[in-house]
Amino acid sequence: MLLFHLQWNSSGGGGSGSPVQRVVFHFVQALLERIKRETGGRVTLKGCEKNEERELIEKLTSDTNMAVMCHQKIPFNQVMQFAGAQAIVEHVASQTKIHLINLDIGCGAQCTALMQALAERQERQVELLKITAIGLQGKTELEETGKRLVSFAKSLNLPFLYKVVFVTSIIEIKVEQFDIEHNEAVAVYSPYMLRTMVSDSDSLEHLMRVMRKIRPTIMIVLELEANHNSPSFVNRFIEALFFYAAFFECTETCMKQDYECRMRIEGILPEGIRNIVATEDGERTVRNVKIDVWRRFFARYRMVEIGFSESSLYQANLVAKKFECGNFCTVDKNEKCLMVGWKETPIHSISAWKFL
Repeated sequence: MLLFHLQWNSSGGGGSGSPVQRVVFHFVQALLERIKRETGGRVTLKGCEKNEERELIEKLTSDTNMAVMCHQKIPFNQVMQFAGAQAIVEHVASQTKIHLINLDIGCGAQCTALMQALAERQERQVELLKITAIGLQGKTELEETGKRLVSFAKSLNLPFLYKVVFVTSIIEIKVEQFDIEHNEAVAVYSPYMLRTMVSDSDSLEHLMRVMRKIRPTIMIVLELEANHNSPSFVNRFIEALFFYAAFFECTETCMKQDYECRMRIEGILPEGIRNIVATEDGERTVRNVKIDVWRRFFARYRMVEIGFSESSLYQANLVAKKFECGNFCTVDKNEKCLMVGWKETPIHSISAWKFL
């Protein structure tokens, strides 16, 4: 009865109401579904046989103009984009042939900062920048991304080559597909890709074995800083509630003048809430883990964390301050990685790694 009362009072499913009301609405919806599942009631919402959250993200990024617009509205994205680009530039400073392997390129917005930084390099000008994208689906979108990046490279007078490695599963990825040459410096960029494989250990471990064979100069890893993988429902619920409350407040503040963009972003978030709260076992595909868990995992593959330079930290803070809502975006260090959050609540982590 209490849940129905909360649902009635929040009524934020259509994007109306305050951020708190919208968060409460989605959590109540997820709790009602959980109760129905546990009591044998009829579940009218769709099941979770596949990663629905990831499919919604891919649907957003397939609309390139909207994806770029949303990317530019939230400070987190660009803070990490510039920090990551700066770290890569510093670690390939002596190289003229650079090969970036992007595990989830989307619309390619995160590549532009790196391309611009390399084009502006005065000493040891770049002979060739290669970007290889991994394509699990969305062939047309990935090809369009390539065309935009080629056009952008031409405008910078940057020698550039773009390639997509299309596979139906991560298990199919092989080192030979990347055409790595002996005289090029390889960097790997992993934006929120590993989190999608926490529930698929075979794929995750296969990918890491391939990365180890490649032995990139640097691997940049972006992940959500949250523990949504706890076996305890109560712990998972509390963690998710604080995390999504901060995220909804962020979208409200940063996108208050852009209702459509906010609705697109907030259209993705409820599926994560529902998956974390309403489902268990194999159905639960949203299993974000914190940086400490990733550190232990990467240690198994003899990876060591690389610290971000003061220049990278400066870039990150400088970018945040350019946003009207930038004062609420916090950038802090956690050992050697950077934590990007909203009003001191960590939401993202960006870390840099190399293989021994």
